[in-house]
Amino acid sequence: MSVWTRQSRWVRLLSSRVREETRARWHRFEALWRRSMQLRVVVSTLALSLAVVIVLGMVLQWQITSQLLESKEQAAISQAEVSLPILERELTAVDPNSDSVSEQLQAALNRLTTSSSGQSTSDVAGAFTAVLVDGRAPGARHAQPAAGPIEDVPEDLRVFVERGQLATKIHTVPDGQVTMMIVGTPVSSATRPLQIYLLFPLTAEQQTLAGLQRTLLVSAVVLLALLGAITNLVTRQVVRPVRQAAQTAEQLAEGDLDKRMRVIGEDDMARLAESFNEMADSLKQQITQLEEFGQLQRRFTSDVSHELRTPLTTVRMAADVLHASREEFPPGLSRSTELLVDELDRFELLLADLLEISRLDAGVADLAAERLDLHEIAERAAESVRAIADTSGVELRVLAPADGTDLAIVADARRVERIMRNLVANAIDHAEGGPVELRFGGNEQAVAVTVRDYGVGLRSGEAELVFTRFWRADPSRNRRSGGTGLGLSISQEDARLHGGELDAWGEPGEGSCFRLTLPRKPGKEPETSPLSLPSTRRIAAPEALLATGVERPSEADGEQDVRDNGPARLTEESWEEK
Repeated sequence: MSVWTRQSRWVRLLSSRVREETRARWHRFEALWRRSMQLRVVVSTLALSLAVVIVLGMVLQWQITSQLLESKEQAAISQAEVSLPILERELTAVDPNSDSVSEQLQAALNRLTTSSSGQSTSDVAGAFTAVLVDGRAPGARHAQPAAGPIEDVPEDLRVFVERGQLATKIHTVPDGQVTMMIVGTPVSSATRPLQIYLLFPLTAEQQTLAGLQRTLLVSAVVLLALLGAITNLVTRQVVRPVRQAAQTAEQLAEGDLDKRMRVIGEDDMARLAESFNEMADSLKQQITQLEEFGQLQRRFTSDVSHELRTPLTTVRMAADVLHASREEFPPGLSRSTELLVDELDRFELLLADLLEISRLDAGVADLAAERLDLHEIAERAAESVRAIADTSGVELRVLAPADGTDLAIVADARRVERIMRNLVANAIDHAEGGPVELRFGGNEQAVAVTVRDYGVGLRSGEAELVFTRFWRADPSRNRRSGGTGLGLSISQEDARLHGGELDAWGEPGEGSCFRLTLPRKPGKEPETSPLSLPSTRRIAAPEALLATGVERPSEADGEQDVRDNGPARLTEESWEEK
């Protein structure tokens, strides 16, 4: 590998690291900018102050520069007016026909400079250099006799002076190191026309302006630093109570209902703290009342459930005796005996659900965790309600997991089977004679199963209400499974007890879908579910597809779809759109 190649690699590597570090710092600044109101206020104040300082500094510098140049120009013109009579007097001794006319002109300029150095106008205008030019032949300036550095006088200024006008100009000499103010005026002479130019260096003025710029720059930096410190201090005084309120609100949300804000003074922030504390007191009172009410409700439910156990046992024993002898009774009495036993079964189920709810509310429910297979549990739950499905004309389809996905988990078999039984029974009640399908999926963190029916579905907002205790979408609907209205609520609590989640989806006329997601091990909540809920687009039920002649996807097709698109697509997209 050549030296050039190694150097190129190091340069690319260094550039990449610099870009990554710059990007990381920028992201950190963006995050801090979004989170800190104090930073935004300070930066905004400094930015606006910087703009104001720049504008004011430019205006101030322009005004001072204009005044300095104007004063310099007035002093230079005064010096030219004073020097003009002196020069005219000195020029009377110059012989225009002499071969040494240039030397005579230079001598006249030297005497002019010497005689002008002691005058007051010279002190104001400063030192100058004089240039004297013969003005007889304007068309041939370079051949004219002259005294002084004629090359420092610009051509355009000489044009004005040749016309008999007094003119001034700020000009930088050809070497580019000195800027001068040049004053030119024609000189009256008895022998020939002449032009006098006085060159005043602006070095002092430039030094003054440079000092002014340094002073303005230092003042601007100091002013911005002071403004930043003052803004930071003032903003902190304003933001501190807001941060305290946010911290107190977070502690209240975590359950520390006794946390309050400090009230200092009588200003707006003090009123904010007082209002916040009053709100916290009101919330604490209401939460305490709700907790007491909930405790009373749970105690009442638990006590009633236990108290009803004893008389229910007695009634059950008598009902069993009557049920065993029902064939000896008249038809009406025999039918009443059967109804009595059925209602007692339902009553016992209701008491069992109420006791389970009481244990869940009290936080005393425990898990008898063991290793099990979700597919086997689901099949067992489906078999327990298959008789109800056959009576309702509902086909139960427990589909095999795609690609032999491992559905082994560590969970409470009794609770998981109860969840599946409740979901399947609920789907049968609302399937309207359509099929009920169970699909499975899994990943490294969790396993999932969806229970899908194609019945009446759920209206908007009902997906959040289905897990409410004793809630029913249609109270007039005949429930073939004889539910108590607590099954889905208990199922959701059982799922959360494992660290999982139970979700619902539904559309009117398209059916509903419940998804159970359980972690591989209890307590390890999964980030995502292996299966997705259906979308809101219209999906045709399998029987509707078969009736229209559309070929239903085979099991192999479904497995191939999972291999190509992931397990989430298996929930709905195996069916064609209507």
